[in-house]
Parts: sequence; structure tokens; C-alpha cells
Amino acid sequence: MADKSPFVVSPDWLEQHLHDPGLSIVDASWYLPDQKRDARAEYDAAHIPGAVFFDQDAVVDPESGLPHTLPSPTEFERHVSAMGITRDDTIIVYDGPGMFTAPRVWWMFRVMGASNVFVLDGGFDNWKADDRPVTNAPTKIAGTAFVPKFDAGRVVDLDAMGDVVARGSAQIADARGPGRFTGAEPEPRAGMRSGHMPGARNVHYATLSENGYLKDLDGLRAALAEAGIDPDRPVVTTCGSGVTAAVINLALASLGAADHRLYDGSWSQWGGRADTPVETGPADG
Repeated sequence: MADKSPFVVSPDWLEQHLHDPGLSIVDASWYLPDQKRDARAEYDAAHIPGAVFFDQDAVVDPESGLPHTLPSPTEFERHVSAMGITRDDTIIVYDGPGMFTAPRVWWMFRVMGASNVFVLDGGFDNWKADDRPVTNAPTKIAGTAFVPKFDAGRVVDLDAMGDVVARGSAQIADARGPGRFTGAEPEPRAGMRSGHMPGARNVHYATLSENGYLKDLDGLRAALAEAGIDPDRPVVTTCGSGVTAAVINLALASLGAADHRLYDGSWSQWGGRADTPVETGPADG
């Protein structure tokens, strides 16, 4: 059997361990407007027993004018402690389609110091299709204290991203769809220029999974190689608002890559400014 990522758990595993002490299950579903799905309403109607809802529009930096900006450790602690999660829990994160928005919350927990964090392979849509247990009962939550241990080295800000672009000091992996990357399709957010950062490579997040299941290690390596990304060299990931970029970080971590960071402002910041360089068309090289 092909080797799988050490950062995903199978639906069979989760079903067998649903009632383990110290297990926290997190529904991290979030959708773009054109997907016409309401993540909170879907959670209220049916979720994995014991799961709590992680609102990716709420657990953010409230002072940022950008979407989905990573909150401060204090702000993250406030939200996640209210979900009943501690840093020492085994944390399983899922989303609806699988390998879409759950990796962002997996990444956030890791940035904030949790080490036993995994993504449910296949997502909730496949979980339901396989007639695994679901409930609409509210999850009983006992407040806890999530004590963050912030790893700033995993996060890239605008100044650092500008330096990467100017010096070529790291590979840039852009998780947006090919049309948005080349500029052939407009950005879904108003006021954004189209295109990509100079030197970036397009690693559409959907190429890293099949039917919501993360590809095996050979498949991940091949998908990255096809896009021109070498996991053995430094990588900065980016996307529209820092969410699907984390799918690439999950792939890189799965392959044992030592140096991969996420540009949190992503295209919402870079493409929304007039003083940042933008290129259109396919990636060079």
C-alpha cells in the first residue's frame, strides 16, 4: 500500500476513536459564495459526534482589513478555549469536501503550538456518503485553557513576502486556480488586480487530492514536481486569502519538507495594492 501522509487520519480510524479521551474534533468548513453552501447551517444540521464548529470568518485578527488574517495568540486562545480544546489534545480537523479549508485550521493549530493535529481524509461529504455516524445534537463543551506557543517562523508578512519576491530567496507556490493565477479569470474579491507574484508557480490545491482524499506521498511529490516546486528547498505558499495555501503546506509537511511558510495576507493583500509587482500569463520557466 502506498505511503500516506502522517498528518491525515482515515475515516475508519476516526470512527473507531470517536469516544477517546483527549480527542477534539473540529468542523472547519468554509465556502466561497459561488459554492452556495452555508457551513454553519450544515454543521447545525449534521456533524460528526462531538465536533465543534470553527468559524474561519470569526477566528481572525479583528483589526485586519483583510479576510482570514491569523489572529494573535491571545485572540486564538480566547476562541479555542471556548471550544473546549487544549494544546495537548489530539485534534482532528475536517471540512465538507475534504482537503479544502480544513488544512488551514490544521496549520493554525500547529502555528499556535499544538503538535497532535490531523486532517480527516475524505472530508465530511464522504463520511456521510459512507453512512458513518452523524448527529444534529449540540456538542457539550467544557471551557478549557488552550495555552498557545506561537511559532512566528511559519508565517510570512507583506515585507517578508516582498523580500522573497525581490531576492528569489524561496520558491513561491500559489494555490489558486490556473485562471486566477494567469489573470485569465478575474478575482472573486472586488478591487483585486489579476495575475501572480513574479517567480510564483501554480500549485492548484485541488491537484493535491482526489475526491477529498489527500494523495499518497508519491502523488504529492509528483504534483509538486509538475508545478516546478522542490520540497527540499524553501517554499512560501500563498492563495486568495491564506486558506487553501495551507493545503500545500500540508503536502510539504507530509513529505518532510523542513522549510515551508505561509504568506498570510496572500492575494487579498498583494493583489489589492498598487505598489506590488504582478505578472500575468503562465509561470516562467
